[in-house]
Amino acid sequence: MVEKRDMRDTIRQHPASASSSNPPLFPGLTFSLPSFPERPQCWSVISPSSTSKTTFLEVLQGQHICIPPSGRSFPYLLTDDVAAKDPHLRVPTRAIRYVGFNSASSTAGSSGTRGAYLSARYESRREDTDFSLLDYLKGNTSLNASEDVVDSREIVKKEGTLREVVQQLRLEALLDLPVGNLSNGQTRRARIAKALMSAPEALLLDEPFMGLDPPTTSTISSLLCNLAVANSPRIILGLRPQDLLPQWITHLVYLDSDHNVSQLGPREVVLNALQALWRPASLPNKPRAVASKPKSADQSATISSSQDGNQLKHSPSKLSVEQAPADNNQETLIEMSGVEVKYGEKQVLGAWEQMVDGQPQKGLWWTVKRGSRWGIFGPNGSGKTTVLSLICSDHPQTYSLPIKLFGRSRLPTPGQPGISIFDLQSHIGHSSPEVHAFFPRELTIRQTLENAWADTFRGKALLSHENDVVVDACLRWFERELNPAFSGPDPADPVQQAKATKHRSRSGKHVEVYLERDIDWADSVRFGEVSVAAQKVALLLRALIKKPDVVILDEAFSAMDAATRDKCMTFLAHGESVYRKKRDAASQTLMSTLANVGKVAIAGLEARQALICVSHLAEEVPDLVTEWMCLPEPNEGNAVRFGTRVNSGRRNRKWWNAIWEL
Repeated sequence: MVEKRDMRDTIRQHPASASSSNPPLFPGLTFSLPSFPERPQCWSVISPSSTSKTTFLEVLQGQHICIPPSGRSFPYLLTDDVAAKDPHLRVPTRAIRYVGFNSASSTAGSSGTRGAYLSARYESRREDTDFSLLDYLKGNTSLNASEDVVDSREIVKKEGTLREVVQQLRLEALLDLPVGNLSNGQTRRARIAKALMSAPEALLLDEPFMGLDPPTTSTISSLLCNLAVANSPRIILGLRPQDLLPQWITHLVYLDSDHNVSQLGPREVVLNALQALWRPASLPNKPRAVASKPKSADQSATISSSQDGNQLKHSPSKLSVEQAPADNNQETLIEMSGVEVKYGEKQVLGAWEQMVDGQPQKGLWWTVKRGSRWGIFGPNGSGKTTVLSLICSDHPQTYSLPIKLFGRSRLPTPGQPGISIFDLQSHIGHSSPEVHAFFPRELTIRQTLENAWADTFRGKALLSHENDVVVDACLRWFERELNPAFSGPDPADPVQQAKATKHRSRSGKHVEVYLERDIDWADSVRFGEVSVAAQKVALLLRALIKKPDVVILDEAFSAMDAATRDKCMTFLAHGESVYRKKRDAASQTLMSTLANVGKVAIAGLEARQALICVSHLAEEVPDLVTEWMCLPEPNEGNAVRFGTRVNSGRRNRKWWNAIWEL
C-alpha cells in the first residue's frame, strides 16, 4: 500500500538544498506496507523522540518533500478497487488517517468542541456549541452546517458503522455527553472512533495508549488487533519505549532521536537486536508486551495473541476500606467529608459507602496532610480529574460540597471568611492536560515559568529578585530540554558543570567560581514553538517553581522520553542538588557541581509540601509517592480503596499490581 525505496536523502521538510535547518529525514529508508499480505503485518514505530516518531508517520501519510517524487508511492490507492469504494481515497492524506495523542491540540476539542475556559466542562448549563459525542462522531459540529444532499444508502452505511464503532469502543453511555465533559481517556477513545468513521485504508495512531488505564488499554488493544487482522483498516502504532507493546504487533521500526532508522523488521529480530545493543541490564527501557485477546477467529499464527498476560480482577466489595490514619501533628491542607458530585440524576463521584471511624458513611472521605505524598488512580472516567478540579476550585460544586481547603471553605462560615480563588491559587502548583490545553502558546519559555506568580495565564507576574534567580536556575538546568537550538551534552551533567568551574585566587585564597550559562534564548523561544515534551517540562517547572503548599501533577510526565522523565523526577525530589546520569546499562546518582560550590537555587520537594500525582503508568509515578487512593469504575457500585507503598520504586510493580488488582 505504501512504498518508500532506498533513495538517499529523498525526504526533506522543504525543497531547499541540504542544510543544518533542512537535514535529510531517515536517509537510506526502505519501507513497504503490503495491502493484502499472506500473513498479516502489524507495524509499530518506536522512538524515544516523539518528534522522530511523529515525523516518520507523517512521511507514511505523504507529508514532507520527497525528491524525486518517485521515491515514495502508494500503488494500492491507484487501483480500481479503491476508486470503486471511494474516489476520494486516492488522495494519501484521506486514505491514510493520522491520529495523534501526544499534544494538547490533539483532542476532540481541537475540532471546535472544546470549552471556552477550564470550568466550562463542569457547568450544568449547555451552550449551543457544547456538541455531544454523537454530534462529534457524525461530524455535526457547525452551527450553520451545509445541507448537502446525501444518498440514503450512504446514511444507512454510516449509521451501521457508527453503531459498530461505538459498541467496540464502549462509548454507548457517553453519546449524549458534551465532548468537552469527557475525561482524557474517554476523549482518546472518541478520537479513535472518529477516525474509524471515515473508513480509511490505513490508520496511524501516535501514542494511542497514553493516558489510558490498564483495563481500557487492554480493550483498545484488542479492538485494534481485530481491525489489523481484518485489514480494515491497516494499523500502524507510534509508541514510546516505555509503552506497552501489544502481542499482535509483528513488525517494528526503531528510530533514534536524530531521524535515523536504527532497526527495522520482524518483531523478534528487532527486539533481539535492541537487546544486544542495550544489554540485558538496561532492558527496563525496552518496550513491554501487553496481552490482548483478538475476537477474530480467523487469526494468523504470526500474530497469535498470548493468553498468559495479567488479567484484571474486579473487586466485588461495595464498602471501602478506611483511609490509613494520618499524622495528627501535621496541618490538614485538604479535607473532604462525604463528597458526592452529581449532574442531575447521574452521580460521577462518591457513589459508595466508606468506613470512617469504624462507621459506614456515604461519599468520598479523604484528608491530605502537610508532607504527604499521594497518588490518585482509577479507570478513565472514575473521577480523578473531578477530584482535582474540586481541589483547584475549577468545579462550581466546590462551593456547596463539604470541602475545606487550607482550613477554610470556599464560602464564608460563621466567624471565618471563605478562601478566594487567588488565595487558593497561591497555595497550589498545578500541571495537567487541561492546563496544557488552555495555556497561551504565545508566551516565551521564561514567561511560562514566571507565570507561576501570576493570577491568570495572561496576568502580570509579581516577581522579586529571588524569584528571578530561581527562574534562571531552572532555565539553565533544563536548557537541553527547553531550548530547540541546543546541541551537545546536558549542561546539568556534573562533568559539564565542572568544566564551567574556574579556579581563581582571591585575597590569597584558592576558590572555585562557577561560570553561569547564558539564557537569553528563553526570551525569544515561545511555548508554542517547542515540542510537546518540552511544553510538559515547562509546565512541570511552573507547578514546582514557587514552592506551593500543594503540588498537583496530573499526567505531568506523559509525552516525555525516559531520560527527560527521570531527570524531571530527580529534580522533583532533589532539585539542583543531584543529577541522575545514565551510564550504559545503569543509572548513577551524582552530587551536582552546583551543590559543591553552594550555588543551588532550588531544592527538591520540601517536607512542608504535599504532593498529589495522577498517572496510568507505573513508570510515571514518582518514587516519592507513599500513599494511594484508587477510585472505582463508574456506575458499578464498587467503593474507593486506599493503600500505602513502602520501599517500592517504580521498577517494583507489586504495589502497582495491588492498585489495579492484577
